[in-house]
Amino acid sequence: MRKQAWFKRLMVHLVVIGVALVWLTPSVGLLVSSFRPKQELIASGWWTVLRRPFDPTQYTLANYQRVLFQEGLGRAFLNSFLITIPSTLIPLTIASLAAYALAWMNFSGRQVLLMAVVGMIVIPLQMTLIPVLRMFRVLGLSGTFPAVWLAHTGYGLPLMIYLLRNFFGALPRELFESAVIDGASHFTAFTKLLLPLSVPVLASVAIFQFLWVWNDLLVALVYLGGYSNVAPLTLKLALLAGSRGQDWHLLTAAAFVSMVVPMIVFFSLQRYFVRGILAGALKG
Repeated sequence: MRKQAWFKRLMVHLVVIGVALVWLTPSVGLLVSSFRPKQELIASGWWTVLRRPFDPTQYTLANYQRVLFQEGLGRAFLNSFLITIPSTLIPLTIASLAAYALAWMNFSGRQVLLMAVVGMIVIPLQMTLIPVLRMFRVLGLSGTFPAVWLAHTGYGLPLMIYLLRNFFGALPRELFESAVIDGASHFTAFTKLLLPLSVPVLASVAIFQFLWVWNDLLVALVYLGGYSNVAPLTLKLALLAGSRGQDWHLLTAAAFVSMVVPMIVFFSLQRYFVRGILAGALKG
């Protein structure tokens, strides 16, 4: 029996390692290619580096220097932060307040509002692009950071409210009843009781929103247009691929620059992400 259990664990570990290697191979190839000189990258595949992995002549930082300082990716990198951070914090704040109200406050029309939120989740984003763009032009917001902040807030709120409301509603009612008996207001219960208990799910929702906004191209393309001074990484990468499609050494470096931040965010908040997913799965 012990041999059978050991063999099963070994097979599971081998399968997991194999899947991880397959999943990581494109990323490793992209990273290695981004450091290779142009001529070597064109002449041979990235795996040829493994023959002499510690040979410094096979690597160069010129690709990153060029895309960051000459092709404008450095400014686009900063613009992505200026777009993504407010576009994550603003809807997260509004969604947490709205979810608390829908979960624990009694008022007329609460179920109608909840049904409206659920209905807005299935509305295709593409249907709203032209009307919202016309409204932004009338307000003078087209091509500005507030335009894309408001757009991402509106697009992200329905799903965030729905997910947070389900989690908040599954918390023990006795906690809030005891808080009310002790004289706590809704704001006190929200800030002192609910938020500390909801850190994992808030982090999970924030990760989803952050990654979606960081990797977004459509919203930035429509509402920021050709304004290069506010263009994020995704928009700059699309322009770079169109104008320099043959320069693989620049495209690989630019692509890896855009991947670094999502990877750091995900792995640094992974424990909260897993806890949030498990909390949502085990409640009920």
